[in-house]
Amino acid sequence: MPDLPTAPVNSLQHFKGIAFPAGIRFRQILVTGPPGAGKSTMIARLGGWSEEGYLDISCKNWWKSELLALRPREIHLGFPFVGLVKSASVYDAEFVDCDPPPVLDHERIQLPPRKRCFLSVDWYRRYVFDFVLPPAELVFERRVARARRSTHPVDARLSLEVCIAQREVFHSAAEHLHRSGFCVFIHEALDSPPLRFVEPLP
Repeated sequence: MPDLPTAPVNSLQHFKGIAFPAGIRFRQILVTGPPGAGKSTMIARLGGWSEEGYLDISCKNWWKSELLALRPREIHLGFPFVGLVKSASVYDAEFVDCDPPPVLDHERIQLPPRKRCFLSVDWYRRYVFDFVLPPAELVFERRVARARRSTHPVDARLSLEVCIAQREVFHSAAEHLHRSGFCVFIHEALDSPPLRFVEPLP
């Protein structure tokens, strides 16, 4: 399916100086994005749970994971890719060393059941996914500077092409989760309004 366009969210509220869509709750927020995107910076400003948890969204019942119990939370996603038997993160060698980079396998992303009765959990409304996705060129500059300090092993094998590919995977995942019914938005910068996906008119 073609990529969906995005547009700024018009109705906003602010948590700790960061703009979020109106109507969401502070304790719904899950922050994710590629390495160097600014996830930790956002979580630090929000006063959330900065210990990054790993969540493989091809696993059954990932939406029940204990690491999602504490929110706002920084999470790093593991993805199923076409041609790879096991899921991988975008900083794993299976992704970084692959030329061309593997494509996200949407069919293997597990989705929670729909709410069927009053007492059942509405998983699609429990979480709000905030994808931190600055331009890949900016992320590359940040990571080059960070690599000089040798503070993050994921910066050892670094190129603009890798940063572009990593961003594309997260953007594709964001769009897929949106189409599936989750509340999803994108922050390209912490000081700018979030973006939402815009469905085409019928």
